[in-house]
Amino acid sequence: MSALARPRDGRMIGGVCAALARRFGTSAGTMRVVFLVSCLLPGPQFLLYLALWILLPSERTSATTAW
Repeated sequence: MSALARPRDGRMIGGVCAALARRFGTSAGTMRVVFLVSCLLPGPQFLLYLALWILLPSERTSATTAW
């Protein structure tokens, strides 16, 4: 399983759904639909999304610095 980090590619807003999709081996579109459907239910889903957006690190690039 991959580390939980927000990817630089495939983001729609913050990359949280894309990160969770990579972690659990599903497509980002599926994870977004699951999130949207869960927002119809009572609970703190939107606050959890915001918290993950803040807490999850952004994926590092493999850029090298030329001296």
